[in-house]
Amino acid sequence: MPLGKAYLVGAGCGRADLITVKGARLLQQADVVLYDRLIDMALLAHCRPDALLVFCGKEPGKHHQQQIDINQLLVTHVQAGRQVVRLKGGDPFLFGRGGEEALVLVAHQLPFEIVPGVSSAIAVPGLAGVPVTQKGVAAAFAIVAGYETPDKPSSTTDWDALAHVPTLIILMGVRRLRQIAAVLQRRGRAAATPAIAISNGGTPQQQIARGTLSTLADVMAEQGVSSPAVIVIGDVANNQ
Repeated sequence: MPLGKAYLVGAGCGRADLITVKGARLLQQADVVLYDRLIDMALLAHCRPDALLVFCGKEPGKHHQQQIDINQLLVTHVQAGRQVVRLKGGDPFLFGRGGEEALVLVAHQLPFEIVPGVSSAIAVPGLAGVPVTQKGVAAAFAIVAGYETPDKPSSTTDWDALAHVPTLIILMGVRRLRQIAAVLQRRGRAAATPAIAISNGGTPQQQIARGTLSTLADVMAEQGVSSPAVIVIGDVANNQ
C-alpha cells in the first residue's frame, strides 16, 4: 500500500479567512483532519463530507488527546495511505508542538510538509493596532511562553535578557502575569512600561485591556479579560 502524507498546517489566528490559500486547499483534499482547540471551527466547512475529523484540543488541565496519541494518529493514518492535515492554531512551529510531530514522522520515514500559518504573536497585536516593531520606538521583539513560573530554578528562559527587549510578547501567560511582571521589574524593566492584553484576538469576542507592566494584571481582572490572550509589553503598546 502506498504511503499517504501528513501536512502540518497553520490555521492562522482568530478568523477562518486568515488561513493561507494552500492550507484551505489541503483541507478540501484531506482524508483525515486532526484539529486543535484554537482554530476557527468554520474552517472545517472546507473539509469533504467523508473526511474523518478528530478533535485534538488541549486546554489547561484537560487534554482531549495526549501528545503521544496525536503522534500515533499521524503515523497510523499516513501509513494507511491517507492524506492527513494536522490543523493547528497560528503557526505549527510556534508553541504548537509541530517540531515534535515532524520528528515523529521523520523517525518513521513518513512524508510530510510544513504549511506555515499567521501567528497570533504578531497578528493579534496588529489587528488591535499595535505594531510589534516601529521605527524610532522598537527595533526588536521577543516571544516567550508564559505558562511556567518565571523564577522556577530549572527554567531555561533568560528573563534578564527578556526584561530589556524593546517589545516583549507573551503567549499563554494570563495565569502567570503577576509573577512575570514582578520578575521583569526585578530584572530592570520599568513598572510604568506600557502594556496591553488582547483576548480572543481577531474574533467578534475580542477584548482589549490596557495598562502598564505593574497594573495590567489588575486591569484584566477588572475587565474580565481572560485566556487565550496575547500580552504585549513595551512602548509600542501606546500605539492606538
